[in-house]
Amino acid sequence: MRLALSAGIGGLLFGYDTGVISGALLYIREDFQEVDRKTWLQEVIVSMAVAGAIFGAAFGGWINDRFGRKLSILVADVLFFVGAIIMALAPAPWMIILGRIFVGLGVGMASMTAPLYISEASPARIRGALVSTNGLLITGGQFLSYLINLAFTKAPGTWRWMLGVAGAPAVIQFVLMLSLPESPRWLYRRNKVEEARSILEKIYPVNEVEDELKALKLSIETEKADEQAIGDNLIAKVKGALGNVVVRRGLYAGVTVQVAQQFSGINTVMYYSPTIVQFAGFASNKTALALSLVTSGLNAVGSIVSMAFVDRYGRRRMMIISMFGIISCLVILSVVFFQAASHAPKVNQFESTHFATNATCPSYLSASNPLPWNCMSCLKADCAFCSNEANEYSPGACLAMTKALENSCHGQHRTWFKDGCPSKFGFLAVVFLGMYIISYSPGMGTVPWIVNSEIYPLKYRGIGGGVAAVFNWVCNLIVSLTFLSLTKALGSSGTFLLFAGYCVIGLIFIYWFVPETKGLQFEEVEEMLKSGYKPKAFRKGKSKGNIQSA
Repeated sequence: MRLALSAGIGGLLFGYDTGVISGALLYIREDFQEVDRKTWLQEVIVSMAVAGAIFGAAFGGWINDRFGRKLSILVADVLFFVGAIIMALAPAPWMIILGRIFVGLGVGMASMTAPLYISEASPARIRGALVSTNGLLITGGQFLSYLINLAFTKAPGTWRWMLGVAGAPAVIQFVLMLSLPESPRWLYRRNKVEEARSILEKIYPVNEVEDELKALKLSIETEKADEQAIGDNLIAKVKGALGNVVVRRGLYAGVTVQVAQQFSGINTVMYYSPTIVQFAGFASNKTALALSLVTSGLNAVGSIVSMAFVDRYGRRRMMIISMFGIISCLVILSVVFFQAASHAPKVNQFESTHFATNATCPSYLSASNPLPWNCMSCLKADCAFCSNEANEYSPGACLAMTKALENSCHGQHRTWFKDGCPSKFGFLAVVFLGMYIISYSPGMGTVPWIVNSEIYPLKYRGIGGGVAAVFNWVCNLIVSLTFLSLTKALGSSGTFLLFAGYCVIGLIFIYWFVPETKGLQFEEVEEMLKSGYKPKAFRKGKSKGNIQSA
């Protein structure tokens, strides 16, 4: 267990560094006017960790094979620590971006190495539970990041503490890993048999060591034979995989579920949750963070629920039910945001002009007919809405977006809105955001990774899972790099409706391409793909290899 928790800190850091930016971004925007005004700069700050993770995963795979799992985790810790320090001390946005790239490299390496190291250096009888610990620590890290964000809302430096605190667990893991052994599998493969034996003696009872050593030898010999058959370099492996009809059909399923997972929009919620809550009309940063904590907690609970039900109800069924729930919630969110925009408070001309000379929004002043203007019209003109002093739902002021006017608005005990408008529908957005997470987490949250661990023939499992994971990371990057731009172009309502459309396409692909693998041996899955999978409703006949639930 010490080994799993020590190596699993990488999973905790993975979750923390992907989740913490959602809250830190609110305060980075307050400190850097350039970031506040440029949507693309906010997207770059968020998504550069994802871009770094793509390269980190590839780099981590090479270090794993060449220098061992332990060194790979140590290097990831150094990257986490350096990235955290750079961000905490950043004097300008470009330094934050640089720090995010370093952290992303660490995330990519940790995502590759931590579960691999735990599985190879753990006793077989508890291996599954220990590897699952890594997954729980990832969602736990995301939840922790929201708690840390909330804790530092009143601290001087806010976002610097939020981002910098990740350096502490990186140092702890680095120290702990120095006392842990290398993976016995990696050592044996590098012909360091005696070192591998000495580590196995610490993991297993004396009477089991020889059996484990023989099993390790057989497994590595089989692995080397497979490499000779399919090639030992990446290009040869990919070419061999694509030339095999079973692997191709496995990739149809594996890539489908990974792409559908990302285009369900989940990481818009994980990376931008407080911002989305502000779109719903909760202007306070602290309130937005507190409400976002609910979504992160539900995501962690959903991972546990998935572990309890996925073997009972099946992978395919859970994903299909999950997608129906996701689509429903996204459509309802689209309607809620549309209604919120339609019923936004009107702009009052007297309210807008009594603050100070040149305080009124220039676009409002130059409008040929300003009477129809409401809060949303004001925000679309890159101005801000200062609510009515008596009632924030009553007509308020449309003002130029300056720090002085924001302070003046707060000084009159009014609320300053720059991302969303005061709305009686706001609480519904938070409720259905939570429902969206409940629909997503037990199904599309965890099951795509399970499908990818089962759908490929043994010799192609590494390359098949790797190709699908690359699609996952790239789609993650696309979504995180475009979300705020989409909300600016389409509005919150249009953006959520767009993701609902993506999910409908994803649901069709899952129904058509993804078989049920629950309870099947790997050989049975391979036989089913060899004959070609079709949904139950489209089959002419049934055979032993393809009797699956629709």
